[in-house]
Amino acid sequence: MQSITTLAPMERVRLDPDRLEVLYTRLGEDGADNVLCRAMEEMAIRLKQSEKIYSAGASGELRKTVHSLIPISDQIGLDTLARVAQDVVICIDSGNLTALGATFARLIRTSDQSLTAIWDLQDVTN
Repeated sequence: MQSITTLAPMERVRLDPDRLEVLYTRLGEDGADNVLCRAMEEMAIRLKQSEKIYSAGASGELRKTVHSLIPISDQIGLDTLARVAQDVVICIDSGNLTALGATFARLIRTSDQSLTAIWDLQDVTN
């Protein structure tokens, strides 16, 4: 009998501390915390929507939802998440369903780790 290896891919996320520093400098601690919390909440909602849309096979709606993650991610310094969301949009635009499946799975992994990185950072700074 052959053994089966289960892969558990981990994504390295890039969090731009300079972008967060600008937010905190410009808005103060309370203002920046508010922006981060709203951005994280909005991203979580859109990611959940995108999973449902992906399962339904509605690529036009998926493109719109995933594309909306890019400026939110960029605003709070989640560079990797913004880049992977852009990659998903490129896959949709090219019509490559195989690449879309792989890249969308990467988006979900990256989003989980990105949101965790923000939470961990907030725990350190508070």
